[in-house]
Amino acid sequence: MRQLFPHPLLTVGLVAMWLMLTRFSLGNLLIGTVIALVAGWAMGALQPSRVRIRRWDLVLRLAVIVPWDILKSNAAVAWSIMTNGHGGTRQSGFVRIPLTLRSSAGLGMLSIIITATPGTAWLEHDQDSGLLLLHVFDLREGSDWTAFIRDRYEAPLLEIFR
Repeated sequence: MRQLFPHPLLTVGLVAMWLMLTRFSLGNLLIGTVIALVAGWAMGALQPSRVRIRRWDLVLRLAVIVPWDILKSNAAVAWSIMTNGHGGTRQSGFVRIPLTLRSSAGLGMLSIIITATPGTAWLEHDQDSGLLLLHVFDLREGSDWTAFIRDRYEAPLLEIFR
């Protein structure tokens, strides 16, 4: 049974998503099941490593902090655009941030957090040196971005995926 459904939650989730996106019919159920089975087999062939979460309390903390930061950033970017950069002083730029985080799951979460936040974009990460290249829409204090990313996101992710 495990070979037919190597990732049962993924398979069920994909079938459910397919049926939500299409009208329910026997044909759509069949097509969705075939697609979900193929995706499950493909995921099984990739053999992803298991992620071990060490601190669930920090996961819940990030689940509150990140949406709040996204809302604040939305407001800041909208205000900056509407006021032409606070009187024309808006300056975009790049920031290099040294990261100590090496876990692929942690880096993946950090990239999602940064990219989902308006006004920032994860551009490049050098695995050897741990340097992250970040583009910031309104770069006022470059050194503050290093401390912000390190303290607000990287530190909890280091504990979660230690």
